[in-house]
Parts: sequence; structure tokens; C-alpha cells
Amino acid sequence: MMIHPLVTDSEQLAALCALWENAEFLAIDTEFMRENTYYPLLCLVQVSDGKNVAAIDPLAKNMDLKPLLDLICGNENILKLFHAGGQDIEIFYNLTGKTPHPMFDTQIAAMALGQGEQIGYSNLVNLWLGHQLDKGARFTDWSRRPLDKRQIDYAIGDVTHLAELFPKMLDKLVETGRGAWLDKEMERIANPENYANDPETSWQRIKIQSRNPDALGRLKALAAWREREAQHKDIPRGRIMKDETLSDIATNPPKDQHSLARVRGLSGAWSNNDIGKRLMGVITNAKPMPKDEIPSKKRGVTLGRNGSHVADLLKLLLKIRSNEMDVAPRLISKADELEKLAAGVRKDLDLLEGWRYDIFGHEALDLVEGRIGFTVNNGKISTFKTGGEDENKPADAILDMAAQNDDNRDNPAPEKDTQI
Repeated sequence: MMIHPLVTDSEQLAALCALWENAEFLAIDTEFMRENTYYPLLCLVQVSDGKNVAAIDPLAKNMDLKPLLDLICGNENILKLFHAGGQDIEIFYNLTGKTPHPMFDTQIAAMALGQGEQIGYSNLVNLWLGHQLDKGARFTDWSRRPLDKRQIDYAIGDVTHLAELFPKMLDKLVETGRGAWLDKEMERIANPENYANDPETSWQRIKIQSRNPDALGRLKALAAWREREAQHKDIPRGRIMKDETLSDIATNPPKDQHSLARVRGLSGAWSNNDIGKRLMGVITNAKPMPKDEIPSKKRGVTLGRNGSHVADLLKLLLKIRSNEMDVAPRLISKADELEKLAAGVRKDLDLLEGWRYDIFGHEALDLVEGRIGFTVNNGKISTFKTGGEDENKPADAILDMAAQNDDNRDNPAPEKDTQI
């Protein structure tokens, strides 16, 4: 593999991008800082096609990243490789308004191969390649120049190993027939809507107890205002105002700007400065939230009688099946989907479609509709078909089957199973 020194000028970068234009894949990683800015400050981009690897310095004087961004976010013929790439993708979205596509995330691939739900990169490299990574440079200040050799070696090493990991993981996915499992997850991660930061929806991230339309209207207006202030100044939103303070002001608005001096979380200067004046203007002009926009206190579905127990049985079934198949449970189904299924929802559930239905969804449906139950034999939990008159018994009724075993619990017989 040709390792290029730190790329610090546009001509070098353009030449490298010409080499990468016909690549089968590009392994990509970034180093960034976000402690003092609203948008993550991109400090380094590492790229490898398995033949040429380089670290590119976006902070170098007059650096033009366009050829690289065109490759990463514009070339649909090249597969882009990441590990836990959410923050990397966010950076490219902020720079271009687009996301890398198509893409492959090794952390998600590891879920399909039974290596945990959020395996770290170091552990993945050690597991697949037998390399112990030096993570000493991980928490350095990547915005400082010059970068030393250890930092550059560390950064380049990440994409070098990523390029080695990909073909090995791909072969295993093909061997196990699980490659198609990842398609929808990869498309979900690449969806630009995940990275759009709309000030008008920022209020939804803030906790507030009140469901009063006036308070929620102020919350929405204040959150959007804070977001725009932070974007304009390019500082973290918390530097403008903490969530707790914003929520308090929305619930108990000050009568005038002078009263801002008594608001916990704001300095006394807000009582007579320009930002305090702008804040009071937002409070004064805020409109009550329309009733159809007011969120319910209860999130998700409302479970009926024994519904939570049915959801617990579904989670147990998922744990059993995922252990048997050696796959991360979260890749098959998430808790909220299981709760919806337990509550009677049958439409728009991923677990009732495609490969998820084939390996788990059909059995989950059988459990909810009473066609299977659980048995404990020699300490091991497994499922059984209820059969006969129990074939269409609802899952909450299956819970009552446990009562039939009371006598067996008092006088256990070794030849019998315990059924739930």
C-alpha cells in the first residue's frame, strides 16, 4: 500500500482524487473538534482505497476539498466504508448538503455477525485482524498545528485497517447469507433527513412537563431562536442557554427584560444587553402551539390488559432467537416495535417484512396470536406449538397457562416441562 504524507495543498489532493476515481471502495474516517463550535470543526480526513492511503488537512491554507467531497458525496459508483459513521456523515452533510452513498458501516455489519450491538473499532480490529491499536492519540487536539508523526500514523491506521476489514466481513456476510440484512440499515443511516438540523423542530429534543399550548408555543419559538443564534455565532447551543433554562423560561416567562436578571442560568447582563432584548422579543411574539401539534405525554402505543407482559414475552423470544442465530437483537427488532406488535399493530412494522419476518417476525406473530408458547426443560427455555384448541389463543391468555402448572411447582415431576 502506498502511504502518502500529510496532504496539505489542493494540487496534491486533486491528484489523489484522480487515483481514487475508479476505486471499488473508499475507507473513510475523520478527526474533528466540536467542543467550541456549533458545527463540528473538521480537522483531518483519512481515506484509503486499499492501495493508496492519505491523511488530508482541511485546515491547510487555501485547501480546496471539492474534489474529495465530490468523490465521497457525489460518486455513486464507489462504496464508502465507515465504522460507526454517524458523526463523519454529519460532517459531510454539513459541508455539501448530501450524504455519502452507497455506504457500508462495519459496526452494523458486526451486528449481523453476532459481535454485539455497538462493538468498538479497536475490539473489531483485534477480533478480525489480530492487531492491537494504539489509541494514545485519540483525545489529542486535532485542530492544533503542526500534527506530529504519531497523530498522523494513528489517523492513517484507522482507514488502513478499515480497508482490510471490509473484504473479510463481506466474505462472511456472503457465506452466512446475511448481506441483504444490512441494506435497509445502510440506507437508513445514509438518509440526509437524519442530519438536517431544522431550528423549527429543535424544541422536540427538550424536556418540558407542561402541556399548556402557550408554554409549548414559547418553547418552540425559543428553541428555534437559540438554534439560529448558535448557528450564526458558530458556538454550541448550550453556550447561548441550557435546555433547563430554556424550559423554565417557556413555562414561567419573565414579564420584562429587567426580570431576566433573576432567571437561573442567565447572567445579570441579559437584563440590558442586545441578546436579552432579542429573547424578550421572541417571548412576546410566540404563538400558542396548535392542539394537533401538542405531543402526548405517553410515547409509543398504549398496551392493553397484560400487554406489557406480552411485550416481555416477545423480548424473551427475540433474545432466544438472536442467541441461536448469533446476531445482535437490535438489528432484528427494537423494543418499540415489539410493544406495537403486542398492542395489536400489524402495519408498517419492519419485523413483519422481508428477512426480519422470515427469521423472527412470523414467530413473533404466532406468539402474540397464541400459536406458540414457552417451555422450560432441564433449565433451558424453548418454544412449542400450542396446537389444537389453543391455536388461535391470544398471547395474554397464554400467560394464564402458567397457573396450570401450580401443582407441578409444588410437586415437580422431572419428566414434565414448565410451560408459560
